[in-house]
Amino acid sequence: MSKTASRAQLPPPFLALATAAPKPGQTVPSPCVGVCRMTESGDLCQGCWRTRDELRAWKASDDRSKLAVWQLVEQRQRAAGLQPA
Repeated sequence: MSKTASRAQLPPPFLALATAAPKPGQTVPSPCVGVCRMTESGDLCQGCWRTRDELRAWKASDDRSKLAVWQLVEQRQRAAGLQPA
């Protein structure tokens, strides 16, 4: 089996805000991991677990709203069976 095929079968890593904590004086980082494609149903990004509305609103959101999205991202991952490493 090729490396590419075996990587495709691995579950995605758990995205946790704790591992991407903002640096002093900076805003809450995006959960984007550069895998920008929607699920077959079109409801979530396969890379960052955000909805289309969350993706569109991210740039204009304040830190409080971004933290709320991160909580939803983590909840969605847990609901899908992913756990923090």
